Amino acid sequence: MNRSLLIALTIAIGGCGALWAQSNPLSTDVKRDYQSVRDYFIRAAEKMPEADYGFKPSPDVRSFGQQVAHVADDQYNLCAPAKGETRKAAYTEIEDTLSKKAELIAALKGAFAYCDGAYDALTDASGAEIVKTMKGGRARFGMLNWNLWHTWEHYGNVVVYLRMKGLVPPSSERMQAK
Repeated sequence: MNRSLLIALTIAIGGCGALWAQSNPLSTDVKRDYQSVRDYFIRAAEKMPEADYGFKPSPDVRSFGQQVAHVADDQYNLCAPAKGETRKAAYTEIEDTLSKKAELIAALKGAFAYCDGAYDALTDASGAEIVKTMKGGRARFGMLNWNLWHTWEHYGNVVVYLRMKGLVPPSSERMQAK
């Protein structure tokens, strides 16, 4: 084998070894992404003035407050199966009962705290386990990934609401300051 190829292979294998040596690289990345969207979403909910919680960019979409409530509901709906639990409340309990900023922020923080437990317990091995869902079974990673992209999707919605009210979304604050 020529010397250059041997050196290249040694470097490539060494790099892979470092990745494999990292404990739980998949679940570590999922947790980090979840924490980012969780923190952005809470800050967005706190940033919107109380008077604008009823704001809808269009009559056929949820209000800002309903977006917050929906995300709070789905932290329970999607993380309960990942934790091996069943949500005790109705699927849209928060969205159907709360509308004021203070109560929605408290509900959102409580819902994320509940979901934190699912992500905190996640490992690469436990992520591959099948958990019971309303439609059968799904890998724990699948449930938590669903929660992750769903929360990012609705964060994208509330970014538009904030911008329409002249507010800078939390994810753009550092760029705005430059």
